[in-house]
Order: sequence, then C-alpha cells, then structure tokens
Amino acid sequence: MEKVVKFLKDAETYYLATVDGDQPRVRPFGTVNVFEGKLYIQTGKVKDVSKQIHKNPKVEICAFKNGEWLRVAGELKEDERIEAKQAMLDAYPSLQGMYSADDGNTEVFYFTNATATFSSFTRAPETVNF
Repeated sequence: MEKVVKFLKDAETYYLATVDGDQPRVRPFGTVNVFEGKLYIQTGKVKDVSKQIHKNPKVEICAFKNGEWLRVAGELKEDERIEAKQAMLDAYPSLQGMYSADDGNTEVFYFTNATATFSSFTRAPETVNF
C-alpha cells in the first residue's frame, strides 16, 4: 500500500468516481492519508459525494503522473472516530480553515477490499490488493 499512497501524494490530485442512481459522478480530490494501516480519504457530510458513498460505498479513484496512472477500486467505510478525522486534518492543515474533527460535517472513509492497478503504455499492469 505504501506505493499506492506515494503515487497518490505525488500526483496531488486524483479523481473519485461514485454512482448517483444510474449516473456515474467523477470529481477531483486531493486528500489521502494512512491511519492505523488503512488508506483514508476525506469529505464533508453536506456534499453530494458523501450521500452517494453512503448509498453505494463502491468507488474507484484514478490518478495520473509522468505517463503512468493508478486506479484503486474498492469499498469505503466511514470512520466516525475523532482520532481518524484529526489525523486527516493534521496531514492537511489547509483543511482546518473549513473543517474540524468535531464539527459534525467532517467525514473520513477508509478503503476495504481494495485493488490498486498501476498502468502505463510501456509496461504490463501491476496489481496490489489491500
């Protein structure tokens, strides 16, 4: 999973795909953190993406850098603990102007049953499960 996290942080922006009814929805994200050995992302409960994840936790993210791309497919589980939220906010101090761990809006999710696939046009894909 370390290689996955490094790629996502180096890329800085990844795109999160969810489902809204029968319509795919994709948007840029930038938060990624490892807490207690799990890969986390963050959003706000008031956002449509949060509602979509709660309705259907199967998601996929994709990031691209230097001619390579990473896709991570899996399910997201919410972690309601203050410690998990605070760890994300500590990793991204710029979020602290909009979110706090106990504001009732900050939400963190971690991946389960995840499959990460590293791809490029010049070599065979590499898969990592976590």
